[in-house]
Amino acid sequence: TTMARLTCITLAFVALIATGYGQQMATNTAEEHPKLSIGVCKEGDNGNCAKEQASITIDSNWRWTHVAEDYVNCYTGNVWDAEYCPDAATCTENCALDGVDATTWEQTYGITTWDEGDDSGMELVFVTEGPYSTNIGSRVYLLDTDDTNYRMFTLKNREFTMDVDVSGIGCGLNGAVYFVEMDRDGGLSEFDGNKCGSNYGTGYCDAQCPHDMKWISGEANCEDWQGADNDANSGTGHYGACCFEMDIWEANNMANSFTPHDCALTGYYRCEGTECGDNDSDERYDGVCDKDGCDWAVYRLGHQEFYGPGSEYTLDSTQPFTIVTQFITSDGTDSGDLVEVKRKYVQNGQVIDNPAANLPEGGISAFDSVTDEYCHDIKEYFGDVQDFALKGGLKDMGDALDRGVVLTLSLWDDHFAYMLWLDSQYPVEVPADTPGVQRGPCPTDGGRPEDLEANFADSSVKFMNLKFGPIDSTYAH
Repeated sequence: TTMARLTCITLAFVALIATGYGQQMATNTAEEHPKLSIGVCKEGDNGNCAKEQASITIDSNWRWTHVAEDYVNCYTGNVWDAEYCPDAATCTENCALDGVDATTWEQTYGITTWDEGDDSGMELVFVTEGPYSTNIGSRVYLLDTDDTNYRMFTLKNREFTMDVDVSGIGCGLNGAVYFVEMDRDGGLSEFDGNKCGSNYGTGYCDAQCPHDMKWISGEANCEDWQGADNDANSGTGHYGACCFEMDIWEANNMANSFTPHDCALTGYYRCEGTECGDNDSDERYDGVCDKDGCDWAVYRLGHQEFYGPGSEYTLDSTQPFTIVTQFITSDGTDSGDLVEVKRKYVQNGQVIDNPAANLPEGGISAFDSVTDEYCHDIKEYFGDVQDFALKGGLKDMGDALDRGVVLTLSLWDDHFAYMLWLDSQYPVEVPADTPGVQRGPCPTDGGRPEDLEANFADSSVKFMNLKFGPIDSTYAH
């Protein structure tokens, strides 16, 4: 059977209907993408890289979903409208995604960008009180120079560098930057029902196989949809969306980590049932993706003094700094296997090497980067499941990075585990002296979204001066 259509409505239409509500939007305004340049480096550039103009788009989950020929919501709060969405095919035929104009980016989503001389970047604000709704967090993707398709990165034997300012996000929040193996066009050519594509932020997937995506494989994910008990805007549907994920930076100003996550598949995949490995079931390690990943979390690895807010830390999270992530191959060429993920930092003109793990009692002290040997040994010591190796280890991650991945930047709070896995003791019920459970200094009763959204609404993170190129080309040293 032919899949029903997922229609895209631009703001030329929205502006006309919004006038009835007095909404302050210009007429005849189409989808607009804030500009954001990226540095494309070559050997010897030492950080002085050529700039290419790119842009960003916001994920389809954040967009207005309404009846295609009307301004009636198809999705309100965390519930699909049963009249228009009794099943996936009907819902997909009835409902449309909306465009976003320049004013909406800042006033509704709390996202601003700048691009002046050698300085370019974006700021994501946690909670934004718009004229008709409250927006929580955001997730955006980098588009290519065509302003339509996602920019695809191939990262083996390369490095990716960015400046960050995490001084404005504390315990329980996560300013995340990562790569996922999405389709370049967001599924536009793959799925007949998808008429929006990357231009409208469709096609998201990651190694958690998220069920909260409203649209998966060009169809509404409304069947078996359950609105979340503790999240007024989110819920879960029957399907999940899976793919490889390389976490470059998951952090607030108290803790940070970087983590590769493999999958036993290639590309974008719609899962259901056991293959999703859902978090709230006993099938976590039966799914197609490695949800734990092989994390390098400096606090968890015994360095409580390395990263934090203040000059007493080696890397001071109250000031901006540069993150360099290097993808090292077996033979130093683009065709070699990925064998190592290395990290360097630059702050106040000083290059800071990633510290070696400080866990001598576990025999882990020799490792200062992510390798297959490190992943095996640290999981043995922490008592974690060896799922990263079972899903293919660094070689398979390298293959995904070779096929091409999409840059994702987000700010979010955690309604499932309160971000304790990043910045506190996790799991909470495990004795505090158990190896690996101390992941950061934040309190175990913190990170509650209702507290963060009420009392830390103005939290924000900045991602700046994105660059990629050959090893040791993207930063001054």
